[in-house]
Amino acid sequence: MTRLPSILSIATAVPEHVLEQGDIARRAGRMFGERLAVWDRVANVFHTSGIKTRRAVRPADWYETPRGWPERTAAYLEGACDLFRKAAGEALTRAGLAPGDVDSIVTVSSTGIATPSLEARVAADMGFRPGVRRVPVFGLGCGGGVAGLALASRLARAEPGSIVLFVAVELCSLSFRLDTLSKANIVATALFGDGAAACIVSTAAPGLAAIEAAGDHNWPGTLGIMGWDVEPQGFGVIFDRAIPPFVASELGGALDAICAREGVDRSRIDRYICHPGGAKVVEALEACLRLPDGALDVERAILAEYGNMSAPTVLFVLERLAQGQLPEAMLMTAMGPGFTASCVALRRSS
Repeated sequence: MTRLPSILSIATAVPEHVLEQGDIARRAGRMFGERLAVWDRVANVFHTSGIKTRRAVRPADWYETPRGWPERTAAYLEGACDLFRKAAGEALTRAGLAPGDVDSIVTVSSTGIATPSLEARVAADMGFRPGVRRVPVFGLGCGGGVAGLALASRLARAEPGSIVLFVAVELCSLSFRLDTLSKANIVATALFGDGAAACIVSTAAPGLAAIEAAGDHNWPGTLGIMGWDVEPQGFGVIFDRAIPPFVASELGGALDAICAREGVDRSRIDRYICHPGGAKVVEALEACLRLPDGALDVERAILAEYGNMSAPTVLFVLERLAQGQLPEAMLMTAMGPGFTASCVALRRSS
């Protein structure tokens, strides 16, 4: 019988520039305070977000000058390709593989536009084979770390023994907008960071954890909860303030439906691995999953150190957990534009 797809390795990468939350709050106050009437009410998000530091592809001063699509795209292509190389290269090294061993590449990114896509741009210098299959995916947002891993597992299952490289790269800081005086823009300025994560997925070896099942749940009539507006100066963030209560009230039922459909017994889950979108989202997750306060401690630690990096963030949580002994049965979950919940059931390899 063919072995289930497994995560053979996982690696993460972040850019060099460190953003201290206190410094960013002061800069934001200087840039927005006198122009935004509700500044005093929204500024507290910098202190309640649960974030201490973040990483960015450009130094803090760069973001204080108005930027358009050409400058944002140049920064995206340079920064995303660099992080792709670092995360993918380290994941391959940890799996004892070379770039030429890769059969398929799944690339998830929603914070920039690249045609040719990122994996094509780094293929020659990384050493991927000319015949490698490329699957670039745009638009998954924060759900992309889980949905992309699920896609990689399906490709690995479809061609037993093949090597699938999954890379999630997001440069959320490039969405920062000086010209947009909205609460959503301020919240994004307080939350977003940059990072990348990569996994090697295959049926060829047991690895860290087997991917037992995966599924999604889409809520009708929820397109306005999260996403991008494509505007002349760049992406404009769509954030509905109702995300934490929506998570608290809706996610549990969605996970029940996914697990029932995929044959996963939720009562046997030892650890939920969640995308930490913000401090209030983590609290909502603990409430809807009926977890003790503080149970998602690793999620809070990743959020504090790196902020919300969108798709890669949940993979940072998985990597941190894998540095110890993984729990036996895990359910990895993230929510993203659509509005969609994605989850992957993992079982620790013995």
